Amino acid sequence: MHYVPHPEQARRMTTDELRDGFLVGGLFQPGSLQLRVIDLDRVVLGGAVPTGEPIALTTPEHLAAEYFCERRELGILNIGGPGTVTVDGTRHAMANRDGLYVGRGSCEVAFESDDAQDPARYYLISYLAHAEYPTMHVSRDEAESAELGSQAEANHRRIHRYFHLNGVRTSQLVMGFTELQEGSVWNTMPCHTHARRSEVYLYFDVAPDAVVFHFMGDPQETRSLVVRDGDVVLSPGWSIHSGVGTRSYTFCWAMGGENQVYSDMQGVRMQDLR
Repeated sequence: MHYVPHPEQARRMTTDELRDGFLVGGLFQPGSLQLRVIDLDRVVLGGAVPTGEPIALTTPEHLAAEYFCERRELGILNIGGPGTVTVDGTRHAMANRDGLYVGRGSCEVAFESDDAQDPARYYLISYLAHAEYPTMHVSRDEAESAELGSQAEANHRRIHRYFHLNGVRTSQLVMGFTELQEGSVWNTMPCHTHARRSEVYLYFDVAPDAVVFHFMGDPQETRSLVVRDGDVVLSPGWSIHSGVGTRSYTFCWAMGGENQVYSDMQGVRMQDLR
């Protein structure tokens, strides 16, 4: 169980304390399933990297549930090699960047890789669900996409929306990913907060010799976290979430909270950042 610090605590934390409170690492371990239960909107994060037999989705004790999706919905993004996710006997082929929404009430979920030498890397994020929607597969080409930013501002990026009000319907999960174009390094700047939703950032496709500086905290008390490939940052509604890398990278964003309106945010003027 992972508890997120209060904003007043964040102002006084050391680097190690900030990392312990807001960064989740180690999700992608070959041949295993890793799960973390977070008190932030009761989100559950996970990583599955099958290298042999299929890996079944287990249920953390903290959920007090008969099976994982008894009261939850689950978003899956494959950031590795091709594989298959089986939901209640139905097999879904999962290429790199494919997404799968698993609805509440789904009993059995299992993960496989096509090639153990190039395993799938399944990123999992789950929120509580108060309505049932069908399990749906979304490929990268099927996602709603848009280009944002510019090369002049070093933030030319393409955003892909998978699970949202105008796409695959969910109870509360909103999820997609953003890829920075070559030569661009900034994301989500000017920055904003989400008073009614928390957000979770998974950074991936970060080169081994590169890092991303993730900016967080109250707009008047900003802090930073150095993140690497496969790291996840927890962003409460009071915190900004922006980043700059030493080269281009990709990140999966996911949100849960009171609504699913993508534009529900509070912009922060550049002049007001400290």
